[in-house]
Amino acid sequence: MVKETNHIAIDDTFAEAFGMKATRIIVTALDEHWARRAGATMTGFATSVIGCGVEAGVERDMAPHETPDGRPGVAILLFGVSGTELAKQLERRVGQCILTCPTTAVFAGMDGDEQLALGKNLRYFGDGWQISKVVADRRYWRVPVMDGEFIAEETTGRCKAVGGGNFLVLARSQEAALRACEAAVTAMRRLPNVIMPFPGGIVRSGSKVGSKYKALMASTNDAYCPTLRGLVDSQLGPEVRAVMEIVVNGLTPEDVSGAMRAGIEAVIDYGDDILRISAGNYGGNLGEFHFHLHEIMA
Repeated sequence: MVKETNHIAIDDTFAEAFGMKATRIIVTALDEHWARRAGATMTGFATSVIGCGVEAGVERDMAPHETPDGRPGVAILLFGVSGTELAKQLERRVGQCILTCPTTAVFAGMDGDEQLALGKNLRYFGDGWQISKVVADRRYWRVPVMDGEFIAEETTGRCKAVGGGNFLVLARSQEAALRACEAAVTAMRRLPNVIMPFPGGIVRSGSKVGSKYKALMASTNDAYCPTLRGLVDSQLGPEVRAVMEIVVNGLTPEDVSGAMRAGIEAVIDYGDDILRISAGNYGGNLGEFHFHLHEIMA
């Protein structure tokens, strides 16, 4: 049964999501520009675990009074399919993108019994000149670099999380789909504990599992490609000219469902030339989390 709100149909379907491991770090810098630059660099190639090893994004900006060293900062969330892969990607990205960025420092963004190395191994870049200091039972490393010192907390926490919440926006035009999704991402970014890892939070190349080519584990979601209507088992009506997807990862199922609701509400409020809202799944057989659109919007 299709539910309709503001003349926009909401399919009776669900988004299928997966259990992941996640961590949060806090990156600070001399000013907002360099804090954001560090965050953007670290999360720039982190859209999908399929090809990037990790999914990551800037959760939010942080004011000086919120950060450990009293400087402007950003909170970054990273999601991996395993703790081992998450640890590898975290260390590699902090080493290449944060350590190298002028004036930055990095701190744990969450506590927890499970810990990931942050400055624990990167300290060796100091070539023996690094020193540590323990403050309130937390160890920090001071690594000499050419603009002064790179400060890195030894570890950060790790937790269970959810990746792959999603919804599809079906529209009469490409621009309408894009503008509606932009409004959705803006609304979703106001919420804590979630990121939308794709460019600008929006995906135009949704995928299905498998391919006619054996080397590929995923390929274009042909059922939702307007140019293939009439050639495949299309899910698109004749008026649909563009489909875009928003993927959301969160620390808990409630974080994901709350963000999906906020995004869908924003799409409904946008309204113009939006025809349907749907979601991507694999028949319910792969992911342990099912986010039913009608339940979310009840």
